[in-house]
Amino acid sequence: MPLDVILLVLFGALLHATWNAIVKAGSDKSLDAALISAGGAVSALPFLAFLPLPQSAAWPFIGASAILQFAYFQLVAAAYRAGDIGLVYPLMRGCAPLLIAATSGVVLREDLSGAALAGIMTISAGVLTLALEARRGSGRAVVLSIANAFVIASYTYVDGIGARLSGNAVSYTLWMSLLPPILLFAWAASRRGSLTVVRHVRRNWWRGLIGGAGSIASYGLALWAMTKAPVATVAALRETAIVFALVISVAVFKEKAGIWRYLAGVVIAAGVLVLKLA
Repeated sequence: MPLDVILLVLFGALLHATWNAIVKAGSDKSLDAALISAGGAVSALPFLAFLPLPQSAAWPFIGASAILQFAYFQLVAAAYRAGDIGLVYPLMRGCAPLLIAATSGVVLREDLSGAALAGIMTISAGVLTLALEARRGSGRAVVLSIANAFVIASYTYVDGIGARLSGNAVSYTLWMSLLPPILLFAWAASRRGSLTVVRHVRRNWWRGLIGGAGSIASYGLALWAMTKAPVATVAALRETAIVFALVISVAVFKEKAGIWRYLAGVVIAAGVLVLKLA
């Protein structure tokens, strides 16, 4: 994998960890997740006029992605309510690249080298190691996290293929971001009432805008990278976001870091090195 692709995916991983921290810090995780999604759509709007429309073959993938992204944000909020981030985040982000690596040969006909597969496995092992440090969790949190790993793997495939068919990965990313917040806010309003939603948006719109811009930029970089390298490799490299999440948890949230947290960081870094050498 070229060094410039690696560096841009790593930057995207940093942005991903940042918007997850915004959701985790919020008082209403479901509405904050919807705000993040809406912030991504608002950030995308000014650029649409300057980019070509995705090719017609990509539009079914944009629609499918919107449904999967809706499910993803719902499961993110539910999992964070059910368990500690030290358990939930590693399970969600660590299982997804393993699922993709195990199935990409069948789905995408992509053959991974032994070194690339070793790098993917190493990164995933490092991410899953963090679950050993979790202090709080439940069976429900585990089920929700693993279910979301399947959703993540599914939309990674959908968007990886869609970005390639679109002719322009950036355009695909921006158009893909428009529908999920409509679904999320419509669902929230039907369940909790429009007044509750409007009040939350008025108080926290800036959180959604900042987090949404980071979210759409992070995913856009990943989709661009998927047009330059195998989807499974990019998906695994993107999970280095957990390293940045660890730094944020200690520096911002003042959480205590145990030996497993630092060991996982070393293992993930080793996996990135293996991918670079693959």
